[in-house]
Amino acid sequence: MHIPDGFLSGGINAAGFAVSAGVISLALAKAKKKLEDRYIPLIGVTAAFIFAAQMVNFPVAGGTSGHFLGAALAAMLLGPLTGCLIISIVLIVQCLGFADGGITALGTNIFNMGVIGCFSGYYIFTGLRKLLPKNPAVNITAVSISAWMSVVLASVFCSLELAFSGITPLKLVLPAMAGIHAIIGVGEAFITAAVVSLVMKYRPDVMDFNRSYSNTGLISGVKL
Repeated sequence: MHIPDGFLSGGINAAGFAVSAGVISLALAKAKKKLEDRYIPLIGVTAAFIFAAQMVNFPVAGGTSGHFLGAALAAMLLGPLTGCLIISIVLIVQCLGFADGGITALGTNIFNMGVIGCFSGYYIFTGLRKLLPKNPAVNITAVSISAWMSVVLASVFCSLELAFSGITPLKLVLPAMAGIHAIIGVGEAFITAAVVSLVMKYRPDVMDFNRSYSNTGLISGVKL
């Protein structure tokens, strides 16, 4: 999903840049006002982990490969806005330092993988968590589903952008992108569930959804 230069129309790239810049600005403002000092190291550690994990590719099908996205994980740890900030930092470093994704498409890549990835993963999970029974196995399943869907939805938006830019017909690019990323999403689900399980076992207080409930007085000392 790291779209190179020259693939998307100027209008789509401009819209992607505008939306991404707005979300990043909002995330920075929120982080400055509300994020506690003790979570600053967690942002750095999360960004470093996702950056390193994205460098490891695994084979998918037909000679293609995929890698961990980490948007759902970042959102579950620190909330969707801060998650977007983390993914944006990772994508900017990859783009400028490793030529992974085009500079003109950077805003669109941040929109797909950061904005869509983080917000879809986070709110699908919180929605499932309200609907499903409250037990560890079910909640880890919800984590896995949400992480998987965050990857597939990001690929769907990428497909729409390529189609609307006249690169390839939607009937071809959508099933191809969604199909491949449905497989990649399995790896995403596994890694996200493993990390969330580990964090919930030793530091459940750092998870964003636990802090949100605690801050509203709805629950205290919640464990997944």
